Amino acid sequence: MAIRGYSELFARLLRLTPAQECDSKNTTVGDAFDRAFKILQIAGQRDEYIYRAAITKKILLGRHSLRTSVMLNEFKAGKCKADTAILNGTSTVYEIKSERDSLCRLENQIINYKKIFATVNVITAESHIENIIKSVPEDVGILCLSKRNQISTIRNGINDPTRICPLTTFDSLRFDEIKLILKSLDIPIPEVPNTKRYEVFRRLFSQIDSVTLHDEFVRTLKFTRTLTPLSELVKRLPVSLHAAALSVPVRRTDYSRLIKAIEMPLETAMTWA
Repeated sequence: MAIRGYSELFARLLRLTPAQECDSKNTTVGDAFDRAFKILQIAGQRDEYIYRAAITKKILLGRHSLRTSVMLNEFKAGKCKADTAILNGTSTVYEIKSERDSLCRLENQIINYKKIFATVNVITAESHIENIIKSVPEDVGILCLSKRNQISTIRNGINDPTRICPLTTFDSLRFDEIKLILKSLDIPIPEVPNTKRYEVFRRLFSQIDSVTLHDEFVRTLKFTRTLTPLSELVKRLPVSLHAAALSVPVRRTDYSRLIKAIEMPLETAMTWA
C-alpha cells in the first residue's frame, strides 16, 4: 500500500471475509484492519502481533514516546532473536509467549537476552503464568496480557547492566553502530585492511566495561534507529497498525500514499483485485 497506493493482496483477502456484509461505502480500509484486529484480540487465539501491539500502545507510547525511546523488533541476541525491546534510559527486552506458543525455548532465550539487555521480561497469557513463574529466574520480570488486553505486572524484572557481554553485543550491531560506539568512548581505531577490521574491532569491544558499553549501546541505538520521524505517520494510522508502522520499513516519501490507501473507502479497495 505504501509503495503503490493500493494492494491487490488486501482486496483478495477482503473477499474471503464477511466484509461485503457491511456498509462498504462508509467503511474505510483502516476500519477493516481494526475489525480484523478485534477478532485477533480474542483470548485464546491471540498471536505475537497482538502482544507487540499491546507493548507498543501501553508501554512505548503510553509510558514513553517515540522522541525519547526506540523499539527494536526481532533483534539479534546471541543465538536468538528478541521479539521486542525498548531502549530509553536503559534497555528492556520483552519475550512474547502467547497462548499459542510453547515454553520449550524460553530458558535458552533468557540466557541469551541477559547478555545484551539490562532488564528481561516475559509477557504472556494467564494460562502460562504459573509455569513461567516456576521456570524463569527471579530476576526476570513477568507481565500478563489479560483477556481484556491490559498489561499487568506479576513480577518486576531486575535492571542489571553488569551482566552485558561485549562480544554478544558486538555481534548484534551494524558496523556503523560499532564504529560510533568506539568513537564515542574515545577508543582509538587503528588503520587496518578491510579484511582485518572485524577481528580488530571485536577485540576492542571485548575490552569495554559492561556497564559503560551498555550505556553507550543505548545512547547510540537511540540515535541510529530513532523512531521520531514516524511520529506523524503513526498519528494518522489506526491503532491496529501502530505496531506494524514501527516494525515495517516505510520510506518517508511513501507516507502520504499509505495514509491515502488506509483512508480509502472499502468499496473502492475491493476493486483493487
